[in-house]
Amino acid sequence: MRLDPAQLAALAAVTELGSFDAAARALHVTPSAVSQRVKALEQRAGQVLVRRSRPCRATAAGQVLVRLAGQMALLEKEALRAVEPGRAGAVTLAVAVNADSLSTWFPAALAELPDGVVVDLRREDQDHSLGMLRDGDVMAAVTADGRPVQGCRSVPLGSMRYLAVAAPAFVERWLAGRPVADGLAEAPLLAFNRKDTLQARFVRDVVGRRVAPPEHLVPSNAAFVGLVAAGLGWGMVPDVAAHAALREGGLVELVPGRHLDVPLHWQHWRLDAPVLADLTARVVRAAGAALHEA
Repeated sequence: MRLDPAQLAALAAVTELGSFDAAARALHVTPSAVSQRVKALEQRAGQVLVRRSRPCRATAAGQVLVRLAGQMALLEKEALRAVEPGRAGAVTLAVAVNADSLSTWFPAALAELPDGVVVDLRREDQDHSLGMLRDGDVMAAVTADGRPVQGCRSVPLGSMRYLAVAAPAFVERWLAGRPVADGLAEAPLLAFNRKDTLQARFVRDVVGRRVAPPEHLVPSNAAFVGLVAAGLGWGMVPDVAAHAALREGGLVELVPGRHLDVPLHWQHWRLDAPVLADLTARVVRAAGAALHEA
């Protein structure tokens, strides 16, 4: 089956932007032209490739073709850069990274990127970023699952270590003079968002059962650590972000010696593109300098 690049581009634009109208504006054509291209591609494939929902989403078969469209666009851009240096425009690398990695070790991977390379970082929890790879929304992602997505390679990065920490006054109020399990069953905690299960996992490990203490949602890394230090609740903080406050006494560990390690992996398109290989090497180096051995 031969595939039309314009039809693939239309499918990719619809799924990335969420609607046929938005795709038409991005491609500088009419919505009717986008619709015709997608329908022609669906007829060629013999199945529905995009769900006409709000937003539009690719089907399983559509996801494969969306990834192909992105890979073709990247290879074309790389070829133009090789043939016409300085005239091909920038190569954009769309990458999904969890918030804790973004706020700690991942920026080192982007230091001194080559000229003509820009990144489109999408913040997504490490337990959910695989979906963005499957959908073709990104070409690489930091994930908690090492099983390769179809069409991708998976590289182990190491483990991010989390410590359960709180302000000294908070620990004195909620945990002093009582069993830790009893205190954790009642003490307020902070979570990044509703996808953040680290605190719940730590509590289950320590308490041995599910509990439902009050939970504050704080979707900002800086605010999260700041509010833990202010005594609003306890939370799981990467060791690299907590070390200074622990050393200075602004934070203390709830259960000294207990931690939670989250293995991380770098998954990227199985594509021999120099720009993607360079980014992968950078990510592996940065992770190796900051993460623990898995």
